[in-house]
Amino acid sequence: MNPATAIAITHLGLCTPLGQTPQTVRDNLIAGNIDGMKWRDDLLFERSVLVGQVDTKLPSIASELKRFDTRNNQLTLLIAKQIESAVIAAKTQYGSHRIGIILGTSTSGIATGESALAQLQKDGQFPLDYDYAKQELGDTSQFLQAYLGLEGPCYTVSTACSSSAKVFASGQRLIDAGVCDMVIVGGIDTLCKLTLNGFYSLESISSGHCQPFSINRDGINIGEGGALFTLEKVNLDKPAQQPASHIILSGIGESSDAHHISAPHPEGQGAVAAMQAALTMAKLRPEQIDYLNLHGTATPKNDAMESRAVQQVFQSNLPACSSTKPLTGHTLGAAGAVEAAFCYLLLSDYNMPQYLPPQVWDEQADPNDPDLPLVSANMQAEIQHVMSNSFAFGGSNASVIFSRLTAPCDSKERS
Repeated sequence: MNPATAIAITHLGLCTPLGQTPQTVRDNLIAGNIDGMKWRDDLLFERSVLVGQVDTKLPSIASELKRFDTRNNQLTLLIAKQIESAVIAAKTQYGSHRIGIILGTSTSGIATGESALAQLQKDGQFPLDYDYAKQELGDTSQFLQAYLGLEGPCYTVSTACSSSAKVFASGQRLIDAGVCDMVIVGGIDTLCKLTLNGFYSLESISSGHCQPFSINRDGINIGEGGALFTLEKVNLDKPAQQPASHIILSGIGESSDAHHISAPHPEGQGAVAAMQAALTMAKLRPEQIDYLNLHGTATPKNDAMESRAVQQVFQSNLPACSSTKPLTGHTLGAAGAVEAAFCYLLLSDYNMPQYLPPQVWDEQADPNDPDLPLVSANMQAEIQHVMSNSFAFGGSNASVIFSRLTAPCDSKERS
């Protein structure tokens, strides 16, 4: 990339168990608010389960787009409306064919398929409006493209829990290659029985509130939510034509350790490679990362691996870090985007004065794993560079770095 340019995050839309406006989400994030975690008795076949739930009323899908009518797409629509005016302006500026869409998901419209199967078992036939395409992984990206009237590249990344972190790399490539002037990236996942019972069969669901990095951790809470970002190239040498500050995608690293179909490499080799690649791309030293959003699922193997990987990368310069999954649950294919949105908010003017998200847990560290400087309540810091980790089944790893730049010289000082 030309050192005078950068990929900036120009707009954000989001909806999570912490809220659906940037200020509300930021405030609940900093407060460590767990009110979005709800007990449900209709998701697991054998018991109740604690999940992160979006409680807001979702908009209806218009009649001309009814073939996309799923809860996943209703959530996408709610989020898309938050960036719609910016996309309309970009269509005028760039043309609809110059705006791409890349989303990450792991559930798509599976819940709609579950309802259709239930009716088939009850009545002997599927609902008249049932369409298998609603639960295909590409459905949400296609819906967003149809709703916004765009004609650029449109596809889905589905690599389990790293899906919507990897979309940032894909979006950057489209812009750097000159294929797009704006790319909408993000991820959306909604609760469904298939996912919950799948993780339950793996004995990975927590019996209560998840406890990342605790000696008492016993698994994950599943959640739902999503976030959409617009990526555009900005010229850092022309501050008069740009906002006073930028939040940029300064680095992203991807790797695959391919150690096991569901378990990570015990020493985190792939996680180390992803974090190091992100730092190299951002031209940052480890000690320049001010906050690290940990993948932190609260499964025994993930937390053990991640703590070792973080220690190997940062050594004596461990950044303040926390897992935000106790506040939202693990949003799976949307987790990369949701937690990237949290990182964006930490760098934004919404987080003034600057606070860090606290680690919500029982404070009983696992003595078998390296200690991490987990954020405590009301901790403040000067924040310029943040990293977010996303690690998935099959060893699919991604680390994303966002940076806040307030002047053209900042991009040179990073090196």
